[in-house]
Amino acid sequence: MTGNFARSFGFRHLFLNPEYLGDVNAISYFLTGLAFGGLFMSWNLTTYLLSTHHFPFLATLKRPFTKFCLNNSVIPIVFFFLYLWYACFSQLYYEFNEGLSVVLNLSSFVLGTICTIVFFAIYLTFTNKDISFYRKRTGKEMPPNRLNQMTPGRRGMDMERVKSDENRWRVDTYLSEQLRPRVVRSVAHYETKFLLRIFKQNHLNAFYVQLGTLILLMGLGYLMDYKVFRIPAGASMFVLSSIAFAVIGAINYWLHRWRFTMLIAFLIFVNFLTKSSHLSHQNQGYGLNYKEELSEYSFDRLREVTYPDSVTAQADSVLTILENWKKNLGEEKPKMVITSVSGGGLKAAVWAMKVLQTSDSLTNGHFMEHTALMTGASGGMIGTAYYRSLHLENKLGNLSNPNDPVYLDNISKDLLNSVSFSIVSNDIFLPFSGFYYGEHRYIKDRGYMFEKQLNENTGYIMDRPLSYFRQPELDAKIPMVIVSPSIVNDARRLLISPHGVSFLSSVSFEMDNETGSEIDAVDFHSLFKNQEADSLRFTSALRMNATYPFILPNVHLPSKPAIEVMDAGFRDNMGILSAARFIQVYQEWLRENTSGVVLIQISSMNLGTEITPSDNQGIVESLFYPLGIFSHLLRLQNFEHDANLSYLYDIMGPGKFEVIRMNYKPTRENELASMSFHLTKREKKDIEDAINLSANQRGLERIRQVVQIKK
Repeated sequence: MTGNFARSFGFRHLFLNPEYLGDVNAISYFLTGLAFGGLFMSWNLTTYLLSTHHFPFLATLKRPFTKFCLNNSVIPIVFFFLYLWYACFSQLYYEFNEGLSVVLNLSSFVLGTICTIVFFAIYLTFTNKDISFYRKRTGKEMPPNRLNQMTPGRRGMDMERVKSDENRWRVDTYLSEQLRPRVVRSVAHYETKFLLRIFKQNHLNAFYVQLGTLILLMGLGYLMDYKVFRIPAGASMFVLSSIAFAVIGAINYWLHRWRFTMLIAFLIFVNFLTKSSHLSHQNQGYGLNYKEELSEYSFDRLREVTYPDSVTAQADSVLTILENWKKNLGEEKPKMVITSVSGGGLKAAVWAMKVLQTSDSLTNGHFMEHTALMTGASGGMIGTAYYRSLHLENKLGNLSNPNDPVYLDNISKDLLNSVSFSIVSNDIFLPFSGFYYGEHRYIKDRGYMFEKQLNENTGYIMDRPLSYFRQPELDAKIPMVIVSPSIVNDARRLLISPHGVSFLSSVSFEMDNETGSEIDAVDFHSLFKNQEADSLRFTSALRMNATYPFILPNVHLPSKPAIEVMDAGFRDNMGILSAARFIQVYQEWLRENTSGVVLIQISSMNLGTEITPSDNQGIVESLFYPLGIFSHLLRLQNFEHDANLSYLYDIMGPGKFEVIRMNYKPTRENELASMSFHLTKREKKDIEDAINLSANQRGLERIRQVVQIKK
């Protein structure tokens, strides 16, 4: 709530500014309140399950669980008021809400919390039995404690069963339902097994309600295709925490000292069980054929698909695109524009979209005409691909103005609610609900929900097979897009394009395979040709490119061994590698047919300028400090990118290569927008306003100059 944990990822906004059906309003807060009420009760049910043996006097009171909840609520109440305080500030500052709206929203949260608690209270009132029930049924007090009259062996067994007196905590007073202190009376005269009997039936009722919640949650997982069931991400995280409390409590209660041993055994068993193809639900690339013979993935196979003759043919085919690009412009030596965009969730998507829309508007549409290639990573590539699709639909006459602000609003819409709800209601179980894309069936999970939500937000304009874009790219109606997710197996990049691009797989494709450079990238089109590579859903390619660990599932491709891919940012968070190699391959053509190449870097990352000190370290700290370099992965990439750009200056020659950087930085007093699939209103506005920063205005002016608008 305070932002002291995962601040850069915007975790706090998921709770403090919950979004539902595209709005932050009373309904979204009510749903979040319902979920928090569930967390509150799960907390109490679990601690009641594990702690009542410390408080045997509770069994002699009416409504023992109610009194336990009341006296156990210090931590939840502190959290509750902490939430209200920070949510109030967050609404005023990040969502621009007014006072009345804030009061209504917070009241809805409180109402939702109360509703859940009342529901549990009603259920437990009719199911839990206290001491008065046994008095009415027997017509007498509970039997006296006979524990001391038993034989030593029998006594030992009962002591183990009901917990010995030394485990009981000293309690002198407790609060009643009227919030009045009451003195605890001795329970020594009650037989222990009757006290235990009351607790046990309370525990059993608590187990039923938690089991019912899990079943309800699994049922909701089958309804996740319907928008109305996609609760706010913060509510999903409250529900996930509730489940965690319940599971941890059950393990501790039933297994006691064996809990850690059995937990490890259970994890090993689950891991072994899910190796089976019948129980495994590895995410797949939608549109690909996993039923036919799998593609071999080996070094020999890589050398085969990068054989000089086939690679040269692919390079010549893409050269046709460049010839058409030049022909469409009608200039003797036009400037070629290449864009590279950074990752960074919706922040990167909105910033990329804003820069592209502004650049194209400023140049009266000439910017996209001069752009031949678009590369990048993660969220930035999603925004770029969306704008390119709008540009194509404009060319086809299906929409009039791709620079309309409504499209910028579309790409900024929440993607996290659907993903988080899928995790809670579907993915943590063993999902087997499926869907068909083309002729093939796939399992529904958070990857499916991410694509579904993205398509809903963008009007299904990118819900196309990869082959849909081949002819428009070939005719140079739209720029080429190369998507390059990282391969987990061996750290190579996977190059996804409607065309064969094996010529980008190594530093020089003209070198002999035996003596040539290392193959550091894999051409998707060539490797998976027999697995229907052309049918890959374009949004699946974008998702592969934006697969941040745990948030989205890694995609497993139909190869042997299976290629597992994830976020492009782990190898190249700017798309510079693909752009640099493209320029290297076509350097002669570019020098002869263009007046130069302009590389436009659109970055939403702020790496800062602070240097971490290494002095005053203890011996333990010094052992681990060298590992800190892994936290500077993006900075290391930037160093390599600058080296590549310097190389491009050399091979293109004087005046033939230029870099224009368009960087998002917070405006005025605002902090950097979070790297998430959810943005607040203030974050969205701040990203859009960054186009007015002096450095970016100079960049736009330079873009206008290099495109050379014809009067």
